[in-house]
Amino acid sequence: MAGSTPFRKRRLRKSGEPAETQVAITGPETGPGAPGGSALEATAVPADTAAAVPSDTETGEGARQRSGARRLRSVRNGVRKGGEGVRGAALYITERIIENAPRVPVRDLATLRAQFPDLGPDQLADKLISGAANATSTVGAGVGAAAMLPVPPAMLAELTAEVTAVAAIELKLIAELHEVYGQRPPGNLKERSLAYLTSWTEERGVDLTKPTTLNAALGGQMKRELRQQITKRMVRNLPNLIPFMVGAAVGAVMNRRDTRKVAEKVRTDLRARAVAWDALPHLPPLERPAQPLPEATRAALEGPAGEG
Repeated sequence: MAGSTPFRKRRLRKSGEPAETQVAITGPETGPGAPGGSALEATAVPADTAAAVPSDTETGEGARQRSGARRLRSVRNGVRKGGEGVRGAALYITERIIENAPRVPVRDLATLRAQFPDLGPDQLADKLISGAANATSTVGAGVGAAAMLPVPPAMLAELTAEVTAVAAIELKLIAELHEVYGQRPPGNLKERSLAYLTSWTEERGVDLTKPTTLNAALGGQMKRELRQQITKRMVRNLPNLIPFMVGAAVGAVMNRRDTRKVAEKVRTDLRARAVAWDALPHLPPLERPAQPLPEATRAALEGPAGEG
């Protein structure tokens, strides 16, 4: 048709001729004067452009890599948040144990000998260790039985309750072992409680010949050591939260073992410096705590440890 823009045909490439450009066909409908037409009369498309477009395989591989990176970031965030949760829980339990230490009721030597009149020092120590091991075993079994459907908030609360109760039982045991072997630390209730807390943290008896062990204040180093000890206990007690009553059996066995282990270390240390009962000077009765322990902790103490 006269006046019409002729079609521009694609130039045929001869065999063996390198393909440099492909010229798009422009007709009347797609010409510059047509509605919606391109501003360019001809568009040059490099022949190697198609190779730059990712294939389905490459797209899938990239998606998998991005998905893996997202999962890795999620895991890292979870570990970081979990670590922060454990540190926060350990710090909270540390403060509760420090607060509870002067509130733990301790029987003095006269009271213990009246309750067990036919036992010598080692037999009496055996009796106290067995009672405390039974008490912490009961606590572990109770927490394991409660963890039927563990969820993160409940698990943290259960671990906190268990470690706090076990610490109170073992602090009471350590204090009474010091009475049995004639190694009562000097000072008032608070000072002795700090000495027993240091003994529990370091898993050894209080050395009365070293004033530094008796005057140990709750400074940064002591708190760090106590927090580390509590964190180790929390990690060891994690299997107690296995559901279906398996955690109950695990908790009972592990708590009994750990209590006996700590007690034997402290007793071995105290026995090397023991003072015979006949050679002991007259000691005043131990003062009673002014404030009672929390109900759950008090109930744990009034179990086998309190009876025996």
